Amino acid sequence: MNTDCSHDFLAAAPAGATTHALGCRLKRPITGHGVTSSAALAVVCLSLLLLTGCASMGPPTIARDRFDYVTAVSESWKRQMMLNLVKVRYADAPVFMDIASVINSYELAGDVTLSGQLAQVGRGDQFASLGATGHYADKPTITYQPLAGEKFTRSLMLPLPIPGILFLMQSGYPADIVLRACVDSINGLRNAYGGPRRPQVGDPKFWELMNAVRDVQTAGGLGLRMKSAADRQAVVLFLRPSTDEAIAEPVRRIRELLGLNPSAREFNVVYGNYPESDTEIAILSRSILQLLVDLASQIDVPASHIAEGRAYGLQRSPDQERLFPSLLSVRSGPSEPADAFVAVRYRDQWFWIEDTDSQSKQIFTFMMFMFSLTETRSEQVAPIVTIPAR
Repeated sequence: MNTDCSHDFLAAAPAGATTHALGCRLKRPITGHGVTSSAALAVVCLSLLLLTGCASMGPPTIARDRFDYVTAVSESWKRQMMLNLVKVRYADAPVFMDIASVINSYELAGDVTLSGQLAQVGRGDQFASLGATGHYADKPTITYQPLAGEKFTRSLMLPLPIPGILFLMQSGYPADIVLRACVDSINGLRNAYGGPRRPQVGDPKFWELMNAVRDVQTAGGLGLRMKSAADRQAVVLFLRPSTDEAIAEPVRRIRELLGLNPSAREFNVVYGNYPESDTEIAILSRSILQLLVDLASQIDVPASHIAEGRAYGLQRSPDQERLFPSLLSVRSGPSEPADAFVAVRYRDQWFWIEDTDSQSKQIFTFMMFMFSLTETRSEQVAPIVTIPAR
């Protein structure tokens, strides 16, 4: 994308001046009869104005351009994500366009001229002119790259890395939100899922597990560390031993729900549906595309669009709504909202997230952040969970 902004200007001076040429500096002194003080002052002012073009334009533009481009890229990224979320609900193919590079160039040039012809006093053919021209150009070049091929597969289709999910909880993200959004099952306990082809009701024991892990996390009994295992670094999750019932009780419940060996201290975390022994925790993580499908099922769409088959519908029982409530609230309507965190128009409707809906804003931002977890090319290590024996 290229833009070119240019400005030309011309100033006139009183009659009665000798011929002179002026660029970034005055070439000859102004002399002659009839040159007024105001004309000389105008020449000096225009000279100083154009002399600024001889200095570098780069440093003053950094503060302005950096923040302007950050704001523009951020807003466009939010709108692109929201649009793709809505398209998934309407069984339309999501398309992501990355900004590969932003290159901006500036140009400032100018010229001042002073010319005239003098005649004898009283003659009517005395004339003079003073002129200045300038040119300013701002030419940004923005390169876009569609998400396709291997990068599309890696970003949207591959499962989220298990270590990344564990480190998200360690960094302070609520464990119940992370598990609810990113995990499909743990040791066979199924999470709720809103896909149009194979929706999952959700196991009540998975809900209990999410809350138990969150309680341990809140009480400070959840941590991660790196451990050398088989010539590589493995992620170790440990639950801090404590006599505090706020930690001890949810730890006992985690053991029971996952069927873990009560005397074992460490548990290997593997990717899969079911563990091979009572010393393993098998986590089946979701892909970004699965995350999009699940969140898209929670979008408010017109009932007529569902009845006509334009968008898929999803029936949920009161128990499902209670155990696995919607993470994201996206409203829809025929008119553009006045105050929204993000809003897009798709077909004949507007879809938006209210700026006052803090939970939906956090989940939406969390979903965009998930893309960074899929950009790593390193091999996934098998984390080890350490649970102290009583």
